[in-house]
Amino acid sequence: MAKSTSVHILLVLIFLILFFSSSLAIPVVTYNVISLGSKSDGRSDSTKAFLAAWAKACGSTAASTIYVPPGRYLLHNVVFQGQCRNNDITIRIDGTLVAPSDYRVVGDAGNWILFEHVNGVYIYGGILDGQGAGLWACKRSGNNNCPSGATTLGFSNSNNILINGLTSQNSQMFHVVTNGCHNVKVQGVRVSASGNSPNTDGIHVQSSSDVTILNARIGTGDDCVSVGPGTTNLWIENVACGPGHGISIGSLGKELHEAGVQNVTVKIVTFTGTENGLRIKSWGRPSTGFARNILFQHALMKNVDNPIVIDQNYCPDNKNCPGKSSGVKISDVTYQDIHGASTTEIAVKFDCSPKYPCSGINLEDVKLIYKNQPAEASCRNADGSASGFVQPNSCLKL
Repeated sequence: MAKSTSVHILLVLIFLILFFSSSLAIPVVTYNVISLGSKSDGRSDSTKAFLAAWAKACGSTAASTIYVPPGRYLLHNVVFQGQCRNNDITIRIDGTLVAPSDYRVVGDAGNWILFEHVNGVYIYGGILDGQGAGLWACKRSGNNNCPSGATTLGFSNSNNILINGLTSQNSQMFHVVTNGCHNVKVQGVRVSASGNSPNTDGIHVQSSSDVTILNARIGTGDDCVSVGPGTTNLWIENVACGPGHGISIGSLGKELHEAGVQNVTVKIVTFTGTENGLRIKSWGRPSTGFARNILFQHALMKNVDNPIVIDQNYCPDNKNCPGKSSGVKISDVTYQDIHGASTTEIAVKFDCSPKYPCSGINLEDVKLIYKNQPAEASCRNADGSASGFVQPNSCLKL
């Protein structure tokens, strides 16, 4: 009997603990932008309503959600500023955010939607429409008075960020940028812009650490993913790229004193009709920069102009070329299981710095063809090794 009573008391205590702990749990507070004055007609300016929702979520001590119902919401350039009173803000978007149709409204702002000094922001779903076609046409016309353009979604000096299931289309410039951030995860993102849209990089990472990009489909007029100076511990996996300029580390070495890039993994990627596949590029000028410990693994090339390329004499449109030796030191780069078709005869091109030759370049199980024949390779100032089946034949200095 005593044992039965003890068990009964124990069960009662467990029930009381669970009851009070659940009753004391702080509920998530939700702020609906419609309730704060936003209209979903795509014409009324919703900027103030979105800022009001952010002010409430950021000022709350409880975990908060900003909810954007279905519909179209016109936004001018907006900055969501930290420091917030909580580190758990979810932005759930079931609608489409639309930039002004007149590209001059946000064209010189640098960013259309910017998060700055935030910690613990999680974005789910939604479509961001930058309406950039007008600006692209202005730039292609040769008009010198065009604005530089705005990045669609930027994170600056922020930590613990998740972007999940977002679609970005027709950005004026870059689509998604992380600058000075730590612990960022971008997954299930879809990015689209015209193949001839200038400077519309899909995802750009710079001065950031521990960034993961998973399960993305990116087609733009520039790099699908671009990696800038100061990037460490970057993981890119399961990305379909095309059209665009490929996945690029660089350009590096534009500044004399520049942070390096290290610990980058790019795996399970498909390039379709892109200008480049796996690219590292640096300017031909003195620099303290570097790129090292890089793994390119399991890549499929479908009619790619330059499947594998290191270009240390990067100079777009051959304008303002410094014409010096690149100071960027490139080392310990592995290409593993890279196969497919090149649209040019030279499918592997290593054009490295005469002052700081590329070292530790490793080719493992590479098979690239050109017009159903083995492609060619070209090497300048590049040392490394080849193992397994390697086609084209390696030109690396052992």
